[in-house]
Amino acid sequence: MNIVLLTSSRADYGIYRPLIRKMQADNFFNLSLIVFGTHVSSFHGHTIDQIHEDKVRIIYQVENLILGDSPEAIATAMGTTTLKFSGIWQTIHQDVDLMICLGDRYEMLAAVIASAPFNIPIAHFHGGETTLGAIDNKFRHSLTAMSDYHFTSTQKHQERVSQIVGNQKHIYNVGALSLDNLQDLTLLSLTSFKAKYGIDLANPSILITFHPETVSYEKNITYIETLISSLRVLSADYQLIITMPNADTLGNMVRKKLANFALNNPQVFTIESFGVLGYFSCMQHCSFLLGNTSSGIIEAASFKKYVINVGDRQKGRDAGENVLQVPIKQDDILAAVKKIATLPPFDGHNIYGEGNTSSKIIDILKNE
Repeated sequence: MNIVLLTSSRADYGIYRPLIRKMQADNFFNLSLIVFGTHVSSFHGHTIDQIHEDKVRIIYQVENLILGDSPEAIATAMGTTTLKFSGIWQTIHQDVDLMICLGDRYEMLAAVIASAPFNIPIAHFHGGETTLGAIDNKFRHSLTAMSDYHFTSTQKHQERVSQIVGNQKHIYNVGALSLDNLQDLTLLSLTSFKAKYGIDLANPSILITFHPETVSYEKNITYIETLISSLRVLSADYQLIITMPNADTLGNMVRKKLANFALNNPQVFTIESFGVLGYFSCMQHCSFLLGNTSSGIIEAASFKKYVINVGDRQKGRDAGENVLQVPIKQDDILAAVKKIATLPPFDGHNIYGEGNTSSKIIDILKNE
């Protein structure tokens, strides 16, 4: 089976990675990647290097991002991506048995839209989820509507996909693929982590990721200033480990304010890209998570970590009992931190699965 997998960011590649490894080891699959988006941007860490290190075959490397993060720049990047992928699909469509896409990014939708006239079969991961604070809902549900096969992360999301496409055909609840990484990775010890990143996680630490909210994007200046004001208070008691935001509307503004906050503050570390191993190792050793990233909703429960999820970006997505939902207000954020200090260690299960998703997907594709 000739499979082309689309990856546009460090985030989706980290999720795909267990499936990629299994497909590479199985002669039934002939896997190749098209790499684009922030992967090929030096500004965002040039994370295509990780793919090269993993020795995964790349057939196209596409530069599609536009400088700037205004609504016009995002729209222009979508148009550019569609234009560039139209030529790619024209060249290879007859040799593609299945195209795999994931999530809700605008550039992912643009790449898939270009394939529509060529009738390439499409498999979509993580459909049916809802993020009320991001326009990504429109992109995710559009990808769902365009796809032929659907691999969802929970039963609730499976039911939502069925509502969107109007039937129950080829919709599979397999769990979250990213959790498979926990079966394959040997996480870094405190000593190894400090040697690699210069951060001593033996000290109480908060792992922080804040992406812009893209529905009411004009409010992001207030949001990031409120968050930084909260972090300034928390830095008296915790190390703050901040991973930088996605390439979203006003993402550069958020990035600059976080970088300025970290200047001359020995308690604050900013990281462009940990990679899967570094990120999960940090999650393993940190005190808790704070921000609005999907990894707090999906993966953190497997590490028995509490999460303070701020704002509306992830609102509507299934969340476990380890997630505390709070508005982006300083008093509420600080109160949630105090509450976590009083809670017993989290010992619940992860509603997103047990880490065997890639094997389920392999079996399904072989029997289709």
